[in-house]
Amino acid sequence: MPKLRHIALSVPDPWKAAEFYMQAFGMKKVGETDSTLARGVYLSDGVINMALLNYKTDEAAGEDRGRDFVGLHHLGFWVDDVEETRKRIEAAGGTYWMGEVASMSNIFYEVKFRDPHGMIIDTTAHGWGGASKDGTGQDVKVKLRHEGLVADRAGLAETAEK
Repeated sequence: MPKLRHIALSVPDPWKAAEFYMQAFGMKKVGETDSTLARGVYLSDGVINMALLNYKTDEAAGEDRGRDFVGLHHLGFWVDDVEETRKRIEAAGGTYWMGEVASMSNIFYEVKFRDPHGMIIDTTAHGWGGASKDGTGQDVKVKLRHEGLVADRAGLAETAEK
């Protein structure tokens, strides 16, 4: 079965975003780009490649998005300790948004944050259905295991403000 191994985020400042994800989640920088389409940074958790891109033109970003589009909707990190991760996220410039650690170990929960550009990040110590925590990237503690897309950016903004 095909496996998700690459995602791309369109962000205003790829280097600022890269610093955040490296500091908060221990991701490793694996490359940079400055092509005719976009400039950016490539990170990895040892399993999945994440491109942080700033598109140079509306055409390069896609007609329906434009160069100022910031997307995905959210990312999810399966972590060992949500409270320790919260400290790292906040120290890296992220902010708490919603959710709490469940008091019972068998209850699913997510604690949500925003990165410095407003991207929503879910954290949980319980994982998501169909996701495997132990992957192949054993040298990196935190693994990216969940992501979401949104087609209606305006609707997302309204929902996020509620």
